[in-house]
Amino acid sequence: MEPFLEILSGCEDDTIRFAKQFSEMLRPGDLVALNGDLGSGKTFFVKSACKNFNIDIVSSPTFALVNEYPGTKKVFHFDFYRVNKINELFDIGFYDYLNDETAVIFIEWADLFKELLPKRFYEVKFAIVDDNLRRISIFKYE
Repeated sequence: MEPFLEILSGCEDDTIRFAKQFSEMLRPGDLVALNGDLGSGKTFFVKSACKNFNIDIVSSPTFALVNEYPGTKKVFHFDFYRVNKINELFDIGFYDYLNDETAVIFIEWADLFKELLPKRFYEVKFAIVDDNLRRISIFKYE
């Protein structure tokens, strides 16, 4: 499958511009799955996308599992990295979040529980090319 959008990002400004371009396409009810190695730029991408929704304070929800951000669009930001069992997600009401059609949902490390993803979503894959270069590929599943 070919990417919907793709960039070789050589600096933070490249990633910021790409995340802004992508975020302009997002609508309430959209889900964005982010996958890539540790330190590849997932949280930075979410922060950059959220700036387009007038959300300035974004932090990794690694220990909280989910953060909610109000802005011009409501955002739920998940991080599956430290989730050991799928029941942990059920315990926090994951499907209630997933069914909220008023929010954009970002999920870091989504590939750890891909069976929970809906049929329609975007996937952002991050690949570290070298110390200063990232390949960011966006796929659209419908």
